[in-house]
Amino acid sequence: MTTPSDPPAPLTPAQQDAAFRPSHTPATPWPVLAQALAEAGIAAHVHGAAPADGVTGVSLDSRVVRPGDLYVAVPGARAHGAAFAATALEAGAVGVLTDAAGRALLAGQGLADVPVLEVDAVRTAAGTVAARVYGGGGDAGPRLVGVTGTNGKTTTSFLSAALLEALGRRSGIVGTILIRAGEREVPSTLTTPEATQLHALMALMREEQVDTAVMEVSSHAVAYQRIAGLRYAVAGFTNLTQDHLDMHGSMQEYFAAKAGLFDPARTDHAVITLDGGEGPRWGVAMARAAGAPVTTLALGPAAPTPGALAEHDPGLRADWEVAELAPDGLGHRFTLRHAATGRELRASVGLPGRFNVANAALAVLLVLHAVGEEHLDALAAVLDVPAGEGPLAAAVPGRMEVVGREPDAVVDFAHNPDGMVQALRSLADARAAAGTRGRTLIVFGSAGDRDRDKRPVMGAIAARAADVVIVTDDTPHSEDPAPIRAHILAGARAEADRIAREEGRTVVIEEVADRFAAIRRAVELAGPQDGILLAGRGHETTMDYDGELVPLDDRVALREALAAGAAVASASVSGPVREGKVIES
Repeated sequence: MTTPSDPPAPLTPAQQDAAFRPSHTPATPWPVLAQALAEAGIAAHVHGAAPADGVTGVSLDSRVVRPGDLYVAVPGARAHGAAFAATALEAGAVGVLTDAAGRALLAGQGLADVPVLEVDAVRTAAGTVAARVYGGGGDAGPRLVGVTGTNGKTTTSFLSAALLEALGRRSGIVGTILIRAGEREVPSTLTTPEATQLHALMALMREEQVDTAVMEVSSHAVAYQRIAGLRYAVAGFTNLTQDHLDMHGSMQEYFAAKAGLFDPARTDHAVITLDGGEGPRWGVAMARAAGAPVTTLALGPAAPTPGALAEHDPGLRADWEVAELAPDGLGHRFTLRHAATGRELRASVGLPGRFNVANAALAVLLVLHAVGEEHLDALAAVLDVPAGEGPLAAAVPGRMEVVGREPDAVVDFAHNPDGMVQALRSLADARAAAGTRGRTLIVFGSAGDRDRDKRPVMGAIAARAADVVIVTDDTPHSEDPAPIRAHILAGARAEADRIAREEGRTVVIEEVADRFAAIRRAVELAGPQDGILLAGRGHETTMDYDGELVPLDDRVALREALAAGAAVASASVSGPVREGKVIES
């Protein structure tokens, strides 16, 4: 595969884990861990002699174990973690937390005398022991803000952290793009790290004097108990749309996983966007399902009738509403109004798209609940600034990130049907507001080993909203990429045929497997008045071809193609090569 400038090599698991840990962890005696499990209502059977020097770390991955660690051996889809216990012990693990099946595997390897804490639910217990080892729990800090939903978690988290900094708080962030503890940053490999790493990270944040941390919380994190042992001061919900059904099986199960964040045993307060994503169905349901006290946010009028909210719950009224929405450059100005008191917060967000107004409004309310109502005037002051300034003007890497003009060139993480709809609509709206006319070109693929049903749907969405559709590879993982492209193309071509018959409009559909070549092809075809959306990967810097990591950053690739004027042209291209204006990162 042809690639542009190579990004830095990704961190190894050991390097990533090391970056999460505090500089020093006092040893925790073995009996104290057993006591912590008992206090949490987790029955634990203690086997073997207690380690003499106690436990100084916790690891769920045998490859990252350090001397003094407790190794957490969980049952997996392909193998039980106890099968790797010998490796962990050789690396210096002083004991094992596992279940009955894991203890049997230890005995089968001649490790029956190893100190073991045996429990039924290993992942839940891992959070409890990690919290104790790393000194967490209770009011240890930092104050936690959680963000969940299908789309918008990263943007909402970034904007929330920017708001906290503007208010003078030392913030941290845990999410898809990066992990940051104060001034310390490391790249992230999971939306939400494992519980063992999260508790180490909380200790690191305390060491770095972080006041409040904002954390993306995926459905996987809830289902796999990655957030076990953590408590959130406030957590927010963006939206729910089709994604991850390969894991959850149905939208109802996916919803239930997300709803787990709003259990009152886990979160003190919930802020629920009622009408984000595809509409109010799931937002209304989440507001009713949340066990924690709820504040609701609506993008439309707060009154329950008439309106879409009333169709789902006639008695529901939004606590806050977005009002006076108006274009402002590529972004929007808006007012956030409290229904009961009429109090208003005026703000502007620099990111394109109405959905980013929803993300910004949610960020404002999350921060308000995190810092307290007594800081509302200070929050109003940092929000009410000229267009293009202030904390909500910050660009979020790979989220509707504008990397070029003439043609307009945008990179977005849209990788599911609703994300694609919102991204295409936002690009069209922003260009229309600016008086720009021209075609829309989209370049995208779909990741392998994920929900396959969404692929033809995304192809059809692209054909409906764009004039030129270029289907390419995303990250195929273990799948053959050609059938993935074929699945997308089937949906795109069927919709293009319908459009030609019923509307008389021609949609150009091309297949270019090499993603960098596909990006160049889009630039070659685009005129100065056109818009290019490069969708699906956002900030990501490598593509996984069955274990082979190929470096490719969409933002870098698109900038280079624009700057070069697509100098390396495909043999099938005729006509002039156009040079665009690049926006530096």
